Amino acid sequence: MLLNRGRIALVALGALLAIGTHARAAGERVVGAGSQEKVNLTIYNGGNSLVHDRRRVQLEKGQNRLAWRDVSGDMDATSAILSDLTAPGAVAMLEQNFNYDLLKPSTLLDKYVGRDVTVVHDRARPGFPAREKARILADNDGLVLQYADRIETNLNDSHLIFASIPENLRDRPTLVLDVDSAATGNQTLDLAYLTSGLGWHADYVGVVANDERHMNLNGLVTLTNTTGTTYANARLQLVAGSVNVVEGAMRPGSTIDSYNIAAGAPRMQQENYFEYHLYTLGRPTTVANAQTKQVALLSAENVPIRKTLELRGSSVYYYNKNSDLGAKLKVRVYITFTNKGGDLGVPLPGGVFRLYKNDSRGTSQFLGSDRIDHTPRDQDVRLNVGESFDVTANKKQTDFKGLGHCTFESTYKVAVSNAKDQAEDVLVVEPIPGTWSIEAENFPHEKTSSFTATWNLHVPARKTTTLEYTARVALCF
Repeated sequence: MLLNRGRIALVALGALLAIGTHARAAGERVVGAGSQEKVNLTIYNGGNSLVHDRRRVQLEKGQNRLAWRDVSGDMDATSAILSDLTAPGAVAMLEQNFNYDLLKPSTLLDKYVGRDVTVVHDRARPGFPAREKARILADNDGLVLQYADRIETNLNDSHLIFASIPENLRDRPTLVLDVDSAATGNQTLDLAYLTSGLGWHADYVGVVANDERHMNLNGLVTLTNTTGTTYANARLQLVAGSVNVVEGAMRPGSTIDSYNIAAGAPRMQQENYFEYHLYTLGRPTTVANAQTKQVALLSAENVPIRKTLELRGSSVYYYNKNSDLGAKLKVRVYITFTNKGGDLGVPLPGGVFRLYKNDSRGTSQFLGSDRIDHTPRDQDVRLNVGESFDVTANKKQTDFKGLGHCTFESTYKVAVSNAKDQAEDVLVVEPIPGTWSIEAENFPHEKTSSFTATWNLHVPARKTTTLEYTARVALCF
């Protein structure tokens, strides 16, 4: 016989609501969100967060049991620290228990294994009572019920009534604190704990000007919350940087106007913090459960940018024979800007950078996106936007010689074609292995690193410019 668990779940939940909204042990004082005075969220890059939850609590002298409700369902209970802000040292922690076994029909059934329930037959069969007592024997792959005269696993046209809610089931994640208070009265307590389930990353939107030499830049912070708890009117702080966390310490298109930041919107204030950077939102904000929200990070206008077209080679063919190295090779497009001047010159958290540009009708079009790493002030940000449609290249190895045990000399022809109506400059970037030298060339190169030669080719409109060079490499070390 098949078990109709959907029927159990729906009816059992209705019965629970009639009994009460949450379980509470005798003598337990509920500390709910209504007593909350302040919440501070510090969210780190790696998905970990620090919560400071400050609440006003009535305590009796001696031992008190506090049910601190609406904590994160993903909290690391071993990290919890309770502080008395009214009279520091007057409240001492005795014991704490994190109750994340939440009240729902499935957990209620699990807790009632070995206990009696009332089975109500919605369509009573002839010769059977409308209600019967039964004991839940198991709730594994299916429900097993023991009646006075039989054992059944079928609950078709029936539902269960539970006498009470077990003490260890909670309707919300709850930290139960046993504390000792030196005096009677209202105390302001601060509960600090680490949690997963809160995350953030930066999103940047750059709108490239028609001259392709400037852009307007908006930075946004995207927040996510899957902790099961809403943090209302929280003071929000974000830490950019790689914070080490011991493994196991945490429990396991659109129009461009939608990205604009309103004039005068509060920006996040940045400060140096240890070896990291700390960003603080200048106003309280609510981070709701199961929500993704964005807040303004920065805004900068007329940021100078540099567009480059680059054809990048490979070190492999400098010590092998490879006559045809490719036809219509793709030339990549990069946008670079320096993080300084104007409204920039602040540490940029890592994140996704999207570029747009208006077409001839004034409609923004997507150019491409790239991910940037944390970028300190005064450093370059380089974005890999995509590939040029009209600028391509053909590359051939026209000669190859072995000059000894580990020395090779090879000659190359690189033909760069430009189908545009305006001239373009193209960087030919060649990583050359070993000890190398350029023996002959028709355009001068620049040694841009110990293993890189770069040629800057000017390619007229609807023309082809051909680079020819000979490289000698020695691979013996």
